[in-house]
Amino acid sequence: MAIAARMMKQKWTYAGLIGLMLAAPSFAQEVAPVPPVRPENLNITTPSETNENQDLNAETQIETMTDQETIVVPKSGGPPQPVSIGARVTEDGPFIPNGLEWRIYSITPNDKGELDLVARSSDSAANFSLAAGQYIAHVAYGRAQASDTISVQEGPNQIEIILDAGGLELNAAVTGDIPIPRRWLSFTVYADNPTNGGKKIIAQSVSPGKLLYLNSGTYSVVSHFGEVNATAKADLRVEPGQLTSATLYHKAAQVTFKLVSEPGGEAIADTSWIIKTPDGQTVYQEKSAFPQTVLEQGEYILIGKLGSRVFNREFEIVPGLPREIELLADAN
Repeated sequence: MAIAARMMKQKWTYAGLIGLMLAAPSFAQEVAPVPPVRPENLNITTPSETNENQDLNAETQIETMTDQETIVVPKSGGPPQPVSIGARVTEDGPFIPNGLEWRIYSITPNDKGELDLVARSSDSAANFSLAAGQYIAHVAYGRAQASDTISVQEGPNQIEIILDAGGLELNAAVTGDIPIPRRWLSFTVYADNPTNGGKKIIAQSVSPGKLLYLNSGTYSVVSHFGEVNATAKADLRVEPGQLTSATLYHKAAQVTFKLVSEPGGEAIADTSWIIKTPDGQTVYQEKSAFPQTVLEQGEYILIGKLGSRVFNREFEIVPGLPREIELLADAN
């Protein structure tokens, strides 16, 4: 398992930041979960959770959203006031031009201990009509998110929230700067889980070169090279307003196998393959004339089965370019 990583941090300029955001709007649709704000677990009221015996029409109006969220709009509380709200990555940065998801919640928990959702918008420069009072505003941009208590006054209200976010871009290579085909790579990103002291998944099956928007902080990244046992890990720091580009290095190699009747011969079809570690653990199985996989550095036992006949040999994986391993059918 490799842990080395090469990192580069680049401060986002005004033009660069806007360009990155406009270039990848699809990432912004991966809305992060609503964070815990008063009370500890912020839940969204859905139609199925609404108490059918409660006389909602006497106090509220209900509007069901397409994603099954329910907006609860109090009838009382004074006339609605115009509220314009936007978000910045950092305090001195530009407003984020697109890709934001806004949710506005009541500040007082209901009878279930939940905060009612009173408004939502997918407009980056969102406009709401809210009665004067206090609310909790939550904004998500990609996997970056922030919540804050806002006060709505009589008259026009201009509000902004700072996401304190940065970008993370991941890649990987074999030790020695040997490139890895994109189809063999994926990444999982973890953050600390304050609930149990462990780790929680922030993003998974992340493609190399994909830009992730994350709140500033330290993240644990695992690079998966192939689908067997080749992984590389690193802890990476995301800084506000900066793009962190990191390359993780694998001590592994791509390898192909073939069963042959003579050295350099054609691969024999209908061969079943098993790869084991020296302690007997099976790490790979396949039935193919010419299977291809990726293995972490180490020693292995290759077993090929052709009908009732079984052939085997030991081999070693060292980090480097793809290699081919032959198994002679007359080796036994």
